[in-house]
Amino acid sequence: MIEFGNFYQRIANSPLSHWLEVLPAQLAAWQRESLHGKFKDWFNAVDRLPEITPHALDLLHGVSAQAEPELGPGQKEGIEKMLRALMPWRKGPFDLYGIHINTEWRSDWKWERVLPHISPLEGRTILDVGCGSGYHLWRMIGAGAHFAVGIDPMQLFLCQFEAVRKLLGGDQRAHLLPLGIEQLPELAAFDTVFSMGVLYHRRSPLDHLYQLKNQLVKDGELVLETLVIEGDENQVLVPGDRYAQMRNVYFIPSAKALVKWLEKCGFVDVRIVDSCVTTLDEQRRTDWMISESLAEFLDPNDQTKTVEGYPAPIRAVIVARKP
Repeated sequence: MIEFGNFYQRIANSPLSHWLEVLPAQLAAWQRESLHGKFKDWFNAVDRLPEITPHALDLLHGVSAQAEPELGPGQKEGIEKMLRALMPWRKGPFDLYGIHINTEWRSDWKWERVLPHISPLEGRTILDVGCGSGYHLWRMIGAGAHFAVGIDPMQLFLCQFEAVRKLLGGDQRAHLLPLGIEQLPELAAFDTVFSMGVLYHRRSPLDHLYQLKNQLVKDGELVLETLVIEGDENQVLVPGDRYAQMRNVYFIPSAKALVKWLEKCGFVDVRIVDSCVTTLDEQRRTDWMISESLAEFLDPNDQTKTVEGYPAPIRAVIVARKP
């Protein structure tokens, strides 16, 4: 079973220590009551991976690890088999000892769009909400973060994260907890909070923005990346049953409307720092994610529209400060 004792020890003498009043009970209940039917298989794949201390580790330019001497063909084949047992891999890519996990998303491209516009991460304590496999947690550490905590209720992502951590020598600077933002108390302890690819999945987007704000220290920074539409500050798309084949998409505002939402929630210095159309090169099917991807979600005759006739995905990055 995945253990969280190292995380508890890490936060015990930190500004996050009051989280220990509720967190162990939450995670114990999760282990007891909420495990996915495939969790045992996923965990077994992680358990069978070797813990390797990399000779060379690069978290600044990507997430890559190398051994010296290089791993033999048989060892590489065994590691790849265990990693493929954790498919589909959506957020990445990862380069681990000559094994390239070619994920559905080029999350490195998103990171390159975000990083120039945010406060330097050097020495900061960071929360990444809806962190997926934890790819960006490692990039945050590579950018100098002191400590990076990710939360995501999807248990496959937890196992993917723990698999990567094991292959990075058991690095304890990043942790992933199988929680949703609504399960966090008001910690007010993070210097930077990221919410990337989450807001449109929330039935109440303003509540989500307040929840993010409650995790930040005074003058802490929110980095919000989400789907937007073109339009003025009054434009919001409320999709019907599906948007780009996703069922749980509730509100897609214009970037200007999102600025107003953030200001309404009490954020200041709100600014739109990037906006771009999601391309078929950035989100696509690979041999590590073999089900449908963006190409199948767009109108085959008009790629400016989804199959439902809505505007094709545009993603904006907005940075704001908690006063």
